Amino acid sequence: MVKDLLRQKLRNCLEQITEEQRAEKSKKACQNLISTPQFRSASVIMIFLSLPEEIDTTQAIEYGWREGKTITVPKVYWEEKYMIPVKINSFNDGFSTEIGGLRNPLTDESVPLELIDLVVTPALGFDRAGHRIGRSGGFYDRFFAEQKLRAKKCGFGFAEQVLEDDLVPATVTDIPIDFLVTDEQIIYFK
Repeated sequence: MVKDLLRQKLRNCLEQITEEQRAEKSKKACQNLISTPQFRSASVIMIFLSLPEEIDTTQAIEYGWREGKTITVPKVYWEEKYMIPVKINSFNDGFSTEIGGLRNPLTDESVPLELIDLVVTPALGFDRAGHRIGRSGGFYDRFFAEQKLRAKKCGFGFAEQVLEDDLVPATVTDIPIDFLVTDEQIIYFK
């Protein structure tokens, strides 16, 4: 299946999840995420700020703060097509709302890549080989290719986003994740 058709199939799948289901599934997925050894042992975590239709990362971020972890989120530079990890301490202010509802932090307090222990990444879908299909911008693949980044890469989404039969068409620039956390399971790939 070509990537564009697969993306549309996955977008349709996400649209079928009701707001109530999204809240309940997000809660379960966050519980699964914070139970992993990778999350528990991480001092510095990079985690995405959810788009309206995505799994909600709020509970995992708040848990990380309570546990004294440094939480970073992507700051996206659209024109240059890259992102950097910036530290946040609150959801209350310091964000612009951009394309598709993305909350982009206003701060420039970047964290060195080599300090990040875990990157929690979104996608439209994931296969059972550790590949992800994003929204076609390539931001995470470019980020994962950074030489200084040594962090474990965790996919995070709803069980409905896991492709049972289809494989995500992968190229040499597509960097696989190390493990996947959903509301129903945790899958390790390496």
